[in-house]
Amino acid sequence: MHRLIVALLATVDAAIAVAVGLAATLAPLTVLWVFGFGGDADWGVLWPSAVSVWQFGNLVPLHIALPPEYLAATGIDTDAASFVLSLAPLAFATFTAIFAARSGARASHADAWLTGVLTSTVVFAALATGAALTGANDVAHVETWQAILIPTLVFALPALVTAIVTEWSEAGSGAVARLRDRAEELPHGWGDVPALVARGSAVVVVGLVGVGAAVAAVALFARAGQIVALFQAGDVDALGAAVLTIAQLAYVPTLAVWGMSFVAGPGFSVGEGTAVSPAGTQVGVVPGLPVLGAVPDSTTSWLLLLALLPVAIGALAGWIARSRLLHVGDRAGAPRMPGATPRSARAPQAAPVSARTDAAKTAALTGLLASSSRAKTSESEESDAVAAEDPIGARLVITAGIAIVAGGAAALLSFVASGSLGPGRLAQLGPEPGPVALAVGLEVLLGAAILLLSPRRASGRTSAGTETTTEPIDLPGPAAPGDRNGSE
Repeated sequence: MHRLIVALLATVDAAIAVAVGLAATLAPLTVLWVFGFGGDADWGVLWPSAVSVWQFGNLVPLHIALPPEYLAATGIDTDAASFVLSLAPLAFATFTAIFAARSGARASHADAWLTGVLTSTVVFAALATGAALTGANDVAHVETWQAILIPTLVFALPALVTAIVTEWSEAGSGAVARLRDRAEELPHGWGDVPALVARGSAVVVVGLVGVGAAVAAVALFARAGQIVALFQAGDVDALGAAVLTIAQLAYVPTLAVWGMSFVAGPGFSVGEGTAVSPAGTQVGVVPGLPVLGAVPDSTTSWLLLLALLPVAIGALAGWIARSRLLHVGDRAGAPRMPGATPRSARAPQAAPVSARTDAAKTAALTGLLASSSRAKTSESEESDAVAAEDPIGARLVITAGIAIVAGGAAALLSFVASGSLGPGRLAQLGPEPGPVALAVGLEVLLGAAILLLSPRRASGRTSAGTETTTEPIDLPGPAAPGDRNGSE
C-alpha cells in the first residue's frame, strides 16, 4: 500500500480515537444539560467539562478547586476545597489503547508501520493539544504538558508495540524482519526466545486480567444488596442515578485490575489505613460510592487458594512455550535408527538337517543381540539430540522473561488503577504496584518453571516416532520325508 494512503488512514484512526472519546463524555453531559437544566444553561460550558473528563480518563490528573459559592451552598469544609483526582476511569484509556493497537497492526500489514505509527501519533498529539488549549477549566485544572503528553503516550505506546509485534511475526522484509531472521538463525532454540517470551507474557497478562474481572463480577453480584443500599442512601433522582451508573461503568476496567491484585495476594486499599486482601480485610467506614459496596466486610483464609490461579496461568504459558520448543526440535529432525543389516545367506540345502537347524538358531541369536545393541545406541543418540535441540539455557531465559514481563505489566496496571478520588481518606485507593508486581512475578515464575524446566524424556518420543525393525529370520521346521537327501 502506498505510504500516503497509510498516512491518511493513520490520520483517520487518530481523529476517530479522540472524537469518540470526547463524544462519549459529551453525550451524557448533554442529556444532563437538557433534562437537568431545561436547556437554559449555556451549552458551551459542557465542552471544558467534556475535555476534562476525557483527559481524566486518559490518566491525566485533575486539580480540583471548588469555588467559595459552592462550598457555602453545600456546607463543605474549606479544607476539602482543593484536592487531586488521579484514580482514572480506565474505560477511556482502554478504548484509546485498543484503537491505537488496531491502527499499528493495520500499518504493519500495509508494509509501512513506521509511517503509520508516526503519523497517527503526531495527529493524536495535535488533537490533544487543541483540546487542552480550548478546554481550560477553572474548577478542574490540568497541567498543559500533562494534558498533551500523557494521552499521546496512551495512544503511541500500544500502536508502536503492536506494530513491532506484527512486523516480527508476519513481515517478510524490513528492519524488524531482518532482525527476526538473524535471531531465528541462532541454534538450539535461542532464536525463538523473544517470540516465546512475548507470547507467554501475553497469555499471562490476558489471563490475569480475565481472572480479575471474574472476581470483580462475583463480588458485585454477591454484594448487590449493599450496592443498592448505597444508591438509596445517596438520595438521587433517576437522572442522577443514571449519570452515576454511567460514571461507575467507566471504572469497570479499574475494578478488574483491583480483582487481579486481590487474586495475586497483596490486594488493594479503599482509603488511607485500609486493606482488602485474601489474608484479611480492614476497611472501617467505606466511602459512600455505590460501587464500593462490593468490597467485602471480611474474608476467609480459603481465599488464599486464589493465588493458585496465577500459578496455573503461568503453567499454561510455560506449556505453550515448551510445546513450541518441542515443535521446533521435531521440525529439525532427530537421527533415525539405521536400517537392519541384510540377513545372512542360508546354508546350502545339501547340508544335513541338524547342521542347518544349528546354523539358523545361531543366526537368530546373533540378529537379536545386534538389534538390541543398535536400539540402545540409537536411543542414546536420540537422547543427546533431544538435549541439544531443547537446551536448558533457552528454557531458563524464557521462564525468567515471562515472569519479569508479567510482573512489569502487573505493576503498570496497578499504577494506572490507583490514585486519589477525593480529599481525606479518598486520597489513596487501589493496589500498590510494587507488592503486586513481586507477587505476580513469583507466582508466574513458579507455574512457568513447572512446565518449562521439567526434564524431557526421549524414550516416549523414541517409542512413538521410530520403530525398531529387523529382518525376519526363517527357522527351518522338521524336514519332510522327501527332503532328507537334500532334494524334493
